[in-house]
Amino acid sequence: MALTKVLITVKTYPTLSAKYDELVCTAGFREDGSWIRVYPIPFRKLDYASQYKKYDWIELDLVKNTSDFRPESFRPKSLDTEVKVVGHIEPTDNWSERKEIVLKNVYTNLEKLKKEARDKKVKTSLAVFKSKKILKFTYKEVSREWSKEKLAHLQQGNLFEKKGNDFEVVRKIPYKFSYTFVDDAGTQSTMMIEDWEIGALYWNMLKKYEGNEAKACADVEKKYFDDFAKTKDLYLLLGTTKVNHFRAPNPFIIIGTFHPKKEIQPRLF
Repeated sequence: MALTKVLITVKTYPTLSAKYDELVCTAGFREDGSWIRVYPIPFRKLDYASQYKKYDWIELDLVKNTSDFRPESFRPKSLDTEVKVVGHIEPTDNWSERKEIVLKNVYTNLEKLKKEARDKKVKTSLAVFKSKKILKFTYKEVSREWSKEKLAHLQQGNLFEKKGNDFEVVRKIPYKFSYTFVDDAGTQSTMMIEDWEIGALYWNMLKKYEGNEAKACADVEKKYFDDFAKTKDLYLLLGTTKVNHFRAPNPFIIIGTFHPKKEIQPRLF
């Protein structure tokens, strides 16, 4: 396959994989506005020049991920595949250039999207979704430590790394964050938010408040609910997990947000 150009719009918070160590699920759009998922990429092990950020255009050698039935899923040709950052779209002019690519196909009905996911001829697994209204943002405490089995696997693997190539596993976020919303049919749903930015925001606020988790979570809620949901034109970037794609009643989770400013309609008189 020729080199593929991808506009990065999604980076999930790193997870531990028994097969690939620590990984980030990356997704975005080709130049024609079609979705593509790139997995696995050991993002934090990339050299600095290859550590792309959201709304960077990257270029890399991709092949279809034959171990993943979802049509949008591709993988680097190898774990050593070079990732080149070849451009960036700034949030100028109310995100107009970003909107041209990201908002070409927006869903407003969750049941329609779930039917497409369950349809074995379609198997939609990535989507831009616009809710009718965000009702609330919630967070709850979860396990604070990674699986001992996966950590043991990583430690065993590290025995074969070169000296001086120290790599610290990312901290696990001890909270799950979620949005509750209604779609255009009035159906209420709650979905977890798994993007990189919400994890980074939590750790930054925890540092700001010197370890006070309640204050850190309150500031995360302030950003995602009081700001994004109330003052911005919020779209949810949704993705399925492979294991739950055909199994769960709702296989989608929130893997990112798209939040330009609301456009103010000019007065006629």
